[in-house]
Amino acid sequence: MSDAEPKPKPFLRPGKVLLLLLLGGLVYLGALIVFIPAGWAWHKASPYVSLPAQVQVRQVAGKAWDGAAGVIVAGFPVGVRWQLEWPSLMALEQPMKISVESLQSSVSGNVTLGWPANMRLDAKGRIAVAEFEELIRRSGGALIEGDISIDRLELEWADDRIVDADGFGRWAGGQVSWPMGSQTGQARFPPMQVDLDTINGGVALVVAEQAGKGPAADASILWNGMMELRVYKRMIDLAGQPWPDSAGPDDIVLRVRQPLLPGAR
Repeated sequence: MSDAEPKPKPFLRPGKVLLLLLLGGLVYLGALIVFIPAGWAWHKASPYVSLPAQVQVRQVAGKAWDGAAGVIVAGFPVGVRWQLEWPSLMALEQPMKISVESLQSSVSGNVTLGWPANMRLDAKGRIAVAEFEELIRRSGGALIEGDISIDRLELEWADDRIVDADGFGRWAGGQVSWPMGSQTGQARFPPMQVDLDTINGGVALVVAEQAGKGPAADASILWNGMMELRVYKRMIDLAGQPWPDSAGPDDIVLRVRQPLLPGAR
């Protein structure tokens, strides 16, 4: 008595069909991301994207995978470039390389977009202070010569706000000028540093001498666009300006609260 031959299994079983459909969908989606024009994608997505009043997207070029955009931020033209990398399906994250450049300043680094609505930024760059001279003068701030080097800038966005901020920048020192009524004060400063940290409702910047023992000034920038600036007696000493000896280096000698951007309150 001979054994019955096994019945051949069908090549396209339900599980294999489902897998092929899934792979086909991923290939189709990948092809769309690679070849779809970035301008067309932004045209379709822009009605659903809420940008601050100070930010305007003027033009978008390239592909969704690798493209560029011209943006106006508080009146300053800025160029933005991005390049998507392979997504992480397990972590539901999309990493990309990004660079932001104005006429004289640039910041570049890595951005990770997560599901459902979070983002991480890790960047470095250089800020040419002279480029923002008009904005600084309008706000009554001090002008410094040279550039500020951003050695580290780490931001994390979730729940429609920045939940963590950390950064460090340096300035090599030099001439500083500031308004003094109808006159202008001037002094030469030593190398300075800036630390960025998170506070309740915004971020904080602390300015100090690189070899110093305390803050010379600090600023709190809130999400509503307001800025509060505090200047310590230590800054007066660095500028070589006269001040009563009764004040110590950690005493606040000036406090200013004003909108950083037009329309803030």
